Amino acid sequence: MKNLTDKLLSRGAEMLSDVELVAAIIAEDVSDSRAMATADELLSSVQGSLRRLTEGDISRLRMSSGLGLRRAMRLKAATELGRRVAAAEAMQHDIITSDSDVVRIMEPLLGELQHEECWALYLASSGKVIERMRVSQGGVQATVVDSKLVLKRAIELLASQIVLVHNHPSGSAEPSRQDIELTERIAEASRLLDMRLLDHVIIARGAHYSLRGHNLIK
Repeated sequence: MKNLTDKLLSRGAEMLSDVELVAAIIAEDVSDSRAMATADELLSSVQGSLRRLTEGDISRLRMSSGLGLRRAMRLKAATELGRRVAAAEAMQHDIITSDSDVVRIMEPLLGELQHEECWALYLASSGKVIERMRVSQGGVQATVVDSKLVLKRAIELLASQIVLVHNHPSGSAEPSRQDIELTERIAEASRLLDMRLLDHVIIARGAHYSLRGHNLIK
């Protein structure tokens, strides 16, 4: 473990292999000689996939290779930190011109969640994001969105356009009947307030669905 510490200090974290990076996170201290072996076992159990390693909840992760609660918590916290950094970086390029821009900005936040969340992006007429706000959080199958809350915040921000975006943890990006009805309801209310629902984008693992792209927003 001391060699790993020396490498981290002299060459930086970006030079660590995946196994070394996991070992650095879970190691108790520089004398933790088992950290490399445990990290190797962990990654081998998920065919070397860092994404698959951190997909499970803490209760499952703590049982993997005898990881234990404290080290499992540390690994999940590191994963969440990376996710939030990626989301913050995506927001630096905050002009929406297509559904691909929505995915680029929101996939880091929503792509790996095990429950549904719905967010509203509030845009100026230029497409610049004024604010993004989580408007609901639910279970694995669905989440309930209060359309009045979505529109109230749009009025407060003097937004010209709104984009809805939510995730499907099930893996299918196809919209449900409830998704389509919500889209129609907010699109109609937006028009009455001289705003525009630009799109409603559903993000699933490795896929996304634009309701405007499929002509489901008039």
